[in-house]
Amino acid sequence: MLKRTITGGLLATTVLCTHAMAQDVTLTIESWRNDDLAIWQDQIIPAFEAANPGIKIKFTPSAPAEYNAVLNSKLDAGSAGDLVTCRPFDASLALYDAGQLANLSDLDGMKNFSDVAKSGWSTDDGSATFCVPMASVIHGFIYNKDAFAEVGVEVPSTEAEFFAALDKIKEDGNYTPMAMGTNDQWEAATMGYNNIGPNYWKGEEGRLALINGEQKLTDPQWVAPFSQLAKWGSYLGDGYEAQTYPDSQNIFTLGRAAIYPAGSWEISGFNNLVDFEMGAFNPPVQAAGDTCYISDHTDIAIGMNANTAHPEETKTFLNWVGSAEFAKIYANALPGFFSLSNHEVGMEDPLAQEFVSWRSKCESSIRSTYQILSRGTPNLENETWNASVAVIRGNETPEAAGERLQKGLASWYEPQQ
Repeated sequence: MLKRTITGGLLATTVLCTHAMAQDVTLTIESWRNDDLAIWQDQIIPAFEAANPGIKIKFTPSAPAEYNAVLNSKLDAGSAGDLVTCRPFDASLALYDAGQLANLSDLDGMKNFSDVAKSGWSTDDGSATFCVPMASVIHGFIYNKDAFAEVGVEVPSTEAEFFAALDKIKEDGNYTPMAMGTNDQWEAATMGYNNIGPNYWKGEEGRLALINGEQKLTDPQWVAPFSQLAKWGSYLGDGYEAQTYPDSQNIFTLGRAAIYPAGSWEISGFNNLVDFEMGAFNPPVQAAGDTCYISDHTDIAIGMNANTAHPEETKTFLNWVGSAEFAKIYANALPGFFSLSNHEVGMEDPLAQEFVSWRSKCESSIRSTYQILSRGTPNLENETWNASVAVIRGNETPEAAGERLQKGLASWYEPQQ
């Protein structure tokens, strides 16, 4: 009898355990960020699962260069994960238009994000948002504090102070004033034109006016950044024309340059390479007292596979991505990738904290060429690379660069015709 009772008890326990286990739902995340796998496994997923028993998360990244093709084939085959990491703008918009990403406009967590934060993952008219913003990167200038102290220059806040500092560093002769090359082209536009440009075209005001056809690339506020870039060449050091992006990184981290036009994604890598203290400053304004603007560029988000078998559990995770807890974990685990939510997130890394502090004093915008304006041929983003390089090298005047870009955009974009 005792034996039968024990056996029956074990059977009942087994049934109950099996029933409980059956309630667990496993959600799979597709991503191109395979470099942060350990962060997901060690920090993000345990935090979510602890707060949401019954929902398990599996992070399954692909190689970055292969992600779009892999994801598209999985979505077409019906084998994609429940959660889809979203690149900004057209690649993700195409998935939404194809019915493969769900509309998340009514998700509770979306209220924690501004329209600028959501712009990379919204329809052109802003009526639908289909991915929850995770992080942005911020542009500015990283500098060598030892070099500044040695040469005797202060952190500049205006353009006049910026060029005075560059002149003094150049005259001193011990440091290349700025480490940036033009061989790879994209840096000249990303860390050049779209870094300093928002101060001229007033961030979102100018960017949206360009999209709406109310401003043109030949207008003074769009030509002016090229005029500043035309002065940069004399401060970039000998041979900058053939200098690659890795070359520039090495020149700065080895302590041979005083200033590095930067994106915040450099922070983690630079922290591991430099033996001097770094600081950062936002793009200097034209005159003291002017409102400052920064490129706070939408970089990564996460959405819901429209065909997931677990929509409610997936929304639970997405709402958590919009929470203060996620923002704090993600932003501190990946310094330089900043939360796009409205939550106050203290940064443990001092350089990252300097970058993110600019949000409280400057107006945020995104890169001018990324939304809508680079869908045609010629591609405005790629043409801006080329124009920025040509102006820095002195091969094209700022005015001619603006005229060329405007002509190319107007050739296919109706609001500019």
